[in-house]
Amino acid sequence: MLLWPLRLALRIVGLIVLLIVVYFGVTLVQVWLTSRQYDPHPAGAILVMGAAQYDGVPSPDLAARLDEALILYHQGYSHLIMVTGNKKPGDVYTEAQSGEMYLASKGVPRADILEAGGDDSYGNIAQAAPELKARQATVVLVTTDPFHEDRSMAIASDQGLVPSPTPTQTSPIRGWSAVPYFLKEALGVGLGRIIGYNHLEWLHDA
Repeated sequence: MLLWPLRLALRIVGLIVLLIVVYFGVTLVQVWLTSRQYDPHPAGAILVMGAAQYDGVPSPDLAARLDEALILYHQGYSHLIMVTGNKKPGDVYTEAQSGEMYLASKGVPRADILEAGGDDSYGNIAQAAPELKARQATVVLVTTDPFHEDRSMAIASDQGLVPSPTPTQTSPIRGWSAVPYFLKEALGVGLGRIIGYNHLEWLHDA
């Protein structure tokens, strides 16, 4: 008589595990499909997601994102670039300041560059959104690494912005080296939909 409840419990557990695997798999496919989208069009601003910087010099990853923003800017899709990101303990410059200096060195007028902080993806966009809304620049081109595009756009939508994907085409994270990042992003997007993207502080961004 005790075997039936045990079997039922095991079936329920098995079903739950299967649903979790399917959910994760579907989310991974969605993250991958979004990474392949590239939809530039006239927008209020180009939103550049933060990444590491070293004493004011953008990391190769951040430089790739900034270079994509430069392309979009010079092609006339927007005349406003929002750079984001705080600094790590001991740093002199924030990621946003590093981005601003990089863009200015490439000829972008400082009046066309906005800065916002944020210690992670959610913080980047949450701090950028009020300034963008104040400037009526709610339509944004989200520039980040391809694997990071889906979560970034989801957060932007949650913050009242209208995002379109414009991932960098020159990310140094590509090929097989990008696989762990896609897996991490699938986990982040999957959990973010359930518990909220503001509860993913433990998910270290690229």
